[in-house]
Amino acid sequence: MTTTENDTNAADVPAPEIRPRSVMGALPRYTAGKPPAVIDGLESYKLSSNENPFPPLPAVLEAISGRQDINRYPDPLSTALRTELASFLDVPADDIVTGGGSLGALNQLLATFAGQDENGVQDQVIYPWRSFEAYPISVGLSGAESVQVPLREDGTHDLEAMAAAVTPRTRVVLLCTPNNPTGPALTARQVEEFLSKVPSDVIVVIDEAYEDFVRDPEAVNGIDMYRRHPNVVVLRTFSKGAGLAGLRVGYSVSHPPITQYLRVAAVPFAVSQLAETAAVTSLRHHGELVERIQELVKERARVVNGLRALGWRIPDAQGNFVWLALGDNTPEFAALAEQRAIAVRAFGTEGVRVTVGEEEANTRFLDLCATYTKGPRVS
Repeated sequence: MTTTENDTNAADVPAPEIRPRSVMGALPRYTAGKPPAVIDGLESYKLSSNENPFPPLPAVLEAISGRQDINRYPDPLSTALRTELASFLDVPADDIVTGGGSLGALNQLLATFAGQDENGVQDQVIYPWRSFEAYPISVGLSGAESVQVPLREDGTHDLEAMAAAVTPRTRVVLLCTPNNPTGPALTARQVEEFLSKVPSDVIVVIDEAYEDFVRDPEAVNGIDMYRRHPNVVVLRTFSKGAGLAGLRVGYSVSHPPITQYLRVAAVPFAVSQLAETAAVTSLRHHGELVERIQELVKERARVVNGLRALGWRIPDAQGNFVWLALGDNTPEFAALAEQRAIAVRAFGTEGVRVTVGEEEANTRFLDLCATYTKGPRVS
């Protein structure tokens, strides 16, 4: 090829001053759970992402393997899934809006109801902290202001402080139950009392990503609250209990005055044919799914009882994980776990979240805790 004086090498072109929105500089980065280290002689286990260690049900795998139409766009309304969910939950199908996981459903809601007004004044979104790591990112990207209310010492929501934080600029309140990463679930009584203190024009989101694992008889059921309160939105997902994290399918449930706007903001084709088929099939085999989830609940009980028998102080665990408030010892504990081919989720110098996984993984984790002398002990 002959070059001329008009030819320009791309490396010689000055880079344009491409700048993101100013909010990007203030947003934390989402940190996914690390994969486990490979250690000779040890099977590696990933306990860092709250994934279900079991694959989807055999019926689900069979159903999605037969899909041949992925050259076509999926149904943008996920009609088959919403119809199945309507029957399963006993709610109108029109009250359900699907999304790419419960996080996708949350982002659609924030894009619809929280941002800035025409004068650039930010709306406020209140949520507990520490809680789901994506909350500050999603709120910031929506253009709204995060109002973080610290958790109580036992890892529970401080609902009194959250109610007191509501201002005329508050548009949305997020309740994470069970709370990720600490584990406790809110009770029905607590949420009812909280809703009585919140203006009816403020949306209260009950994020129930881990509701399949809840066994506390006093725990809130988001669908019950949605039936009684027009400003309640429930978020759920098939990622955890159903083991469909890689297919990204979740949904929100709310009343028509909310869903009519959510459908406008919903990401088109967010739920693929494979994801919809897998979710529908999971619902149709719910009894089998419950049996599988119960195996994890039993393992959770073994882990919790084992930790407490060792004298460790941990919050109530209603999800598929436990929280160790290790403080400054967090990095050290995570490194020791890595040496044992176990990946856990460390949060700075606050603590470690450990997913309830395979039986051998849980046993190895308990063995580590039995030898670690700097854990949060019962005083």
